[in-house]
Amino acid sequence: MNWQERIESKKDILSGKPVIKGTRLSVAFILERLADGWSEAMLMESYPQLKKEDIQAVFAYLNEFAKDGLIAELRS
Repeated sequence: MNWQERIESKKDILSGKPVIKGTRLSVAFILERLADGWSEAMLMESYPQLKKEDIQAVFAYLNEFAKDGLIAELRS
């Protein structure tokens, strides 16, 4: 999955936060919903402009940052 096809960051949209292209739905917002227990189906029902590929792009985006070490490991 090439997340760059579905996620963009522009200064004039949500202060430059990464969003799903053509929407104001940020990557962080989608991740928050998923962390709160929302299913993919719930997201797409609540936000009809959101596609399954958009959610996959969010995971691909997060995976790239995780594997590149840009997300620090949590230590207890």
